[in-house]
Amino acid sequence: MARENRVREIEQVVTAHRQLEGGGFVVRRPFPGEIDSVDPFLLIDEMGPVDYAPGEAIGAPDHPHRGFETVTYVLEGEMEHEDSAGHRGKLGPGDVQWMTAGGGVVHSEMPSRRIREHGFQVWVNLPRRDKLIRPRYQEYSREKLPQANTGDGKAQVRVIAGEALGAHAVIETRTPIVFQDWTLQPGADVTIPFTPDLRMLVYVFEGSVRIGPNGTTLEEGQLAILGTGDSVRLVGAARPGRILLLGGVPLHEPVARYGPFVMNTRAELVQAFEDYESGRMGEITRSAEIQGDANRGGRALDPG
Repeated sequence: MARENRVREIEQVVTAHRQLEGGGFVVRRPFPGEIDSVDPFLLIDEMGPVDYAPGEAIGAPDHPHRGFETVTYVLEGEMEHEDSAGHRGKLGPGDVQWMTAGGGVVHSEMPSRRIREHGFQVWVNLPRRDKLIRPRYQEYSREKLPQANTGDGKAQVRVIAGEALGAHAVIETRTPIVFQDWTLQPGADVTIPFTPDLRMLVYVFEGSVRIGPNGTTLEEGQLAILGTGDSVRLVGAARPGRILLLGGVPLHEPVARYGPFVMNTRAELVQAFEDYESGRMGEITRSAEIQGDANRGGRALDPG
């Protein structure tokens, strides 16, 4: 006899707070804050939306990372990035960069001259076995990210990690991860299966949506931590809504965390700072003119 499908219920709702990050840009952050993290996720930052006057856009100048992954997903605007391994590029609307920092990299993310910026940065923890692996980048344009719709067209998804509605992600992850951008119109009603070992989150960043077997309403800026089950139910509310649907298998490992480093022990944190300060993580090579612009960007990104 087949086991009855269990739709996940909302376990906790967290309202995001606003704060300054990087060189002074505003983020809306559901955690860390009221809650510290949701294993394996360490941080969710919604950057903007904000309108800048020409030349006033602010980003995250040179800063190190070790022991985890950063996912940068641009909704509006344009982000220029470069690092100590020689990678350089530009992310536009709908583009994503999945950076596995591993053993360490010095990174910079700065807005271009476009004046409206909106996007996400999500930090995903790495298991102990992968903390010091070689850094890796996966970068995909909007056109290369799989998309799908429900039959009635009232629910659409862009799949960055995991799978939904028959669309499978092109990004490879170190552990099972779900990272999806859903748009729900009024009248939408979709239930997506997920394995029970995943910890699932829903963050509303536009409009409102209804979640779970009872259709509990979430408003913009709210994060729902879902309980156990086999599926997630997403329902359109009175006005269109847009969400990040996140999921990951908890690592259940000790976390030693300070600023841009996330390790398992305090000794490993101390070693990370020593490696950064001694230059063993490298530095970003620029011309003198470009270096001056980077220095004017402000302090390094240091959330948490």
